[in-house]
Amino acid sequence: MNPLLQTRTVLTLAAAERIAQAAEAHARAGAHAVAIAIVDEAGRLLLFRRMDGTPNAGVEVAIRKAEHAANYRRDTVFHQELLAQGHTVVLGLPHGLPLEGGVRLLYREHLLGAIGISGAPSAQDGEIARAGALALESL
Repeated sequence: MNPLLQTRTVLTLAAAERIAQAAEAHARAGAHAVAIAIVDEAGRLLLFRRMDGTPNAGVEVAIRKAEHAANYRRDTVFHQELLAQGHTVVLGLPHGLPLEGGVRLLYREHLLGAIGISGAPSAQDGEIARAGALALESL
């Protein structure tokens, strides 16, 4: 193996589909209609689902939450909590959306991408996203 090159694990479409299925099942169990966006480690859209009845704005919000979690390598609730504490500088983050519902997808502590959920109250968006992220552990 060349010491100047690295091998890495990447998020596949098949894995993203399983993550989305887990998130959708959790949303249905709570009677929530949501948009589900999954991005790769660079924050680029890999998979998108919109459940029937999801508000129109949920489309862009779900994508932005996923991008935020991937690009800042933090779940969006981290920045939401900073904002709630009065740290308004968070509002200046480029392409940031400090609303709960964006969760990193980690494998052995390495970022593979992120999931963003929108359509339910933000606390429930976060729960649904975490349910999706947990599916990664069973792959």
